[in-house]
Amino acid sequence: MTLFSAQAQTADDIIQKYTTNMGGLEAFNKISTLKMTGTVSTQGMDLPITVQIVNGKGMRSDVEVMGQTISNGYGNGTGWKINPMQGATTAAKVTGSELNDLKTQSMLASQLMDYKARGHAVELLGEETVDGVKASRIKLTNKDDGKITTYYISTKDNVLIKSVGTKEVQGQQTEITSVYSDLKEFGGVKFFMTRSMQMNGEEFQAIVFNKIELNVPVDEKIFEMPK
Repeated sequence: MTLFSAQAQTADDIIQKYTTNMGGLEAFNKISTLKMTGTVSTQGMDLPITVQIVNGKGMRSDVEVMGQTISNGYGNGTGWKINPMQGATTAAKVTGSELNDLKTQSMLASQLMDYKARGHAVELLGEETVDGVKASRIKLTNKDDGKITTYYISTKDNVLIKSVGTKEVQGQQTEITSVYSDLKEFGGVKFFMTRSMQMNGEEFQAIVFNKIELNVPVDEKIFEMPK
């Protein structure tokens, strides 16, 4: 008589498969710098975007809007932003969850891949079908601000389909869904070239990267908060 036991997958099993599929945590951690260029589509406008990262140290994004630039930066524990479209033409410090978001963006491995080293907590919430695809749901609780993000990972090919979290919009905590597509490999690791940001089921912003460069020169001075 042969006994069959259905081994239930744990959150760690799923995260490990997802991480391996993306190229592996070690490979992401070995990358020194990243530069991404593309377009942000929002409110009927297509705006050039450049993102520069020194892995684990700093990040900066610049979006060109009608001859002006919206910038977000992080370095040495300090985050800042400039948004002339909102009348903020000089750099303002950011704090709380906004600062943690920028800090997270300065690390090339996702917070889900590297949750143990960063001290976050994860929980497997079961499965759900997303646009006809069966997906595992994993809840991650950020240790720094308690912010919860739920990740949906395909059970078929271990690819991240979407993530759901909250963001402050006009003073209110609002649920934001990020849908990922167009996965491409660069130097043995994979990045999503397209991310659709949705609120109440409607897309309000899409980012499409057309160029990704690894280990290129990035001047860390660009992360310093402008005077």
